[in-house]
Amino acid sequence: METFLTSVQGRAFRMAEIATKSRDDALDIVQDTMYDFVRRYRRHDDKEWHPLFFRVLQNKIRDWYRRTAIRRRFGGWLSLGSKSAEPERTEDPFDQVADSKGKSPEHNLELQDSLNHLSNALKNLPHKQQQVFLMRAWEGFSTKETATIMKCSAGTVKTHYWRALNTLQEKLKDHRS
Repeated sequence: METFLTSVQGRAFRMAEIATKSRDDALDIVQDTMYDFVRRYRRHDDKEWHPLFFRVLQNKIRDWYRRTAIRRRFGGWLSLGSKSAEPERTEDPFDQVADSKGKSPEHNLELQDSLNHLSNALKNLPHKQQQVFLMRAWEGFSTKETATIMKCSAGTVKTHYWRALNTLQEKLKDHRS
């Protein structure tokens, strides 16, 4: 179980961070996901873990959206609106590690720039398009598996994936190599 969770934690965090646009909220979501996953599914066959884990993650992200919508709706009335500034981001220690393949600094800068543009484009997609794209393109789930995880039809998955691809291609057309 620990090996499995270690293998998915980075991708799960990235999915949650893209969905929430907040590092802290993403960490909370991934932690809650892992806790619930272990509690509920530790006795399931390990071949079932991958889609089950991402279903739990999707549910946690959906719950976060609901809670956030309620806070926004009632926060103004109660003077509890989100007035706090976003916490200062700390530098990722892995960014300081030298590239073992010896890529040039220019290449690394171009790659980082492209990744930043992709990340920003993903963050600006509608939630369902964003999550379908991440499930299909990053996690490699089939249309049917994605539909099961997200509790929607295969046709809905296809539509959102197609729209996400078109939007990303349009937004990133100047950044293709």
